[in-house]
Amino acid sequence: MARPRTGDVRGWFGDRSALENRLLVALAVDAVVFVLVGVFSGVSASFILTLAVLNLLLVPPWSTLEVGGRRIGRLVQPVGLITLALTYPFYVGKEFQIPIFGAFPDVATGVVMLVFIMMAIGLNIVVGYAGLLDLGYVAFYAIGAYTVAWFASVQFAKHNVHFLSVGVGPGVPGFHISIWLLLPAAGIITALAGVLIGLPTLRLRGDYLAIVTLGFGEILPQIARNGDSLFNTGFNLTNGPNGITPIDAPGFFGVNYLVGSGTFWTSDRLFYWTALALVLITAFCSWRLRDSRLGRAWIAIREDETAAAAMGVPLMRTKTWAYATGAFFGGVAGAFYASFKSATFPGDFFFNISVFILCMVILGGMGNILGVVVGAAFLAYLDREGLANIGGWINQHFHANIDVPKYEFGIFGIILLVVMLFRPEGLIPSSRRAAEFHEGVADEPLYDVQH
Repeated sequence: MARPRTGDVRGWFGDRSALENRLLVALAVDAVVFVLVGVFSGVSASFILTLAVLNLLLVPPWSTLEVGGRRIGRLVQPVGLITLALTYPFYVGKEFQIPIFGAFPDVATGVVMLVFIMMAIGLNIVVGYAGLLDLGYVAFYAIGAYTVAWFASVQFAKHNVHFLSVGVGPGVPGFHISIWLLLPAAGIITALAGVLIGLPTLRLRGDYLAIVTLGFGEILPQIARNGDSLFNTGFNLTNGPNGITPIDAPGFFGVNYLVGSGTFWTSDRLFYWTALALVLITAFCSWRLRDSRLGRAWIAIREDETAAAAMGVPLMRTKTWAYATGAFFGGVAGAFYASFKSATFPGDFFFNISVFILCMVILGGMGNILGVVVGAAFLAYLDREGLANIGGWINQHFHANIDVPKYEFGIFGIILLVVMLFRPEGLIPSSRRAAEFHEGVADEPLYDVQH
């Protein structure tokens, strides 16, 4: 079949009928959104511009666009979305009010959302790719956070070691090593901890593996809580319930992140752009790993462990790689978050954080990076600002006095229940994962899947 001409609609956007269907769906969605925003918050110029930009990015099938025989259109949407994310601090204050949810999340909330997105992508490697149910992921988050706390604070005041730290006076006691060196170091230390935890546990399957990882997830917070006199030796490792604070902030060229520089390089913007860079690196590594030989081995184990072993896949080594890789990104995220908060406390690492991150992966769609990003961003936003804004809207319009954030985990449970009932594969699942849910895997009868 001859290749369509460059100027032809089929050459740029594929089949005309498919394009018309996309346009009709987009018009219907735009009409509904327009009515909702108009009724609840009013139509503004920022709303119209935002709607136009999103339509331009998401409606045309850019992936079919070819120039000079090369399909470069598949880069349009990723580049456009990354550009919107990069410039978010400049236009967030001028955006419209979202009906019921209120204002767009501020830049500081965006940093927290990006940190949780990074942790969710890391957990997706363990749960979504390899199919290993991990209920103790918060342990890796804790190890990364305390690694930075030990080597970028006054915790060990008997020592005075400074190396490439920015904004810390030479007379300040303790270890003060550059955060840029501690981020990969925290990831490596956490990955090694993941290997040590995984070696004795990854021989288990299913519920047994989940229970054991839950145990490790409970052990680490208790060590953090009682580490001010480790094993009654008097050695203060974690400073107990008081936590470790302050923790040094990152910096470059003499600019400390906590202080910033001028009106452009503000503290929140510096942390936001750094977190966005870390998320992009994490997503790129996850994407490349998924399509690698190792990633295919993970998926084979997830679909049928017995068949994968029969085909020569080394189960323990492959599972351990998944555990260590997920732990690495969890450790880096924990280290960066501790530096952003300038503190770390044992109360940050309870079991509900592991469940929270797991809900992000399940809601977005296990195995799909974009789905995990959407699920993590949505739940993190609800946790930080969204539920409080919803409560304020309800109380204002219905003259009630309801503390909506108080029922946070109940609301998350309802969201998860609805998704499991009507879309068990998640909001944006991978095609392979969706097929597993609808067609079954291994020796699971199709009847059981459908009924």
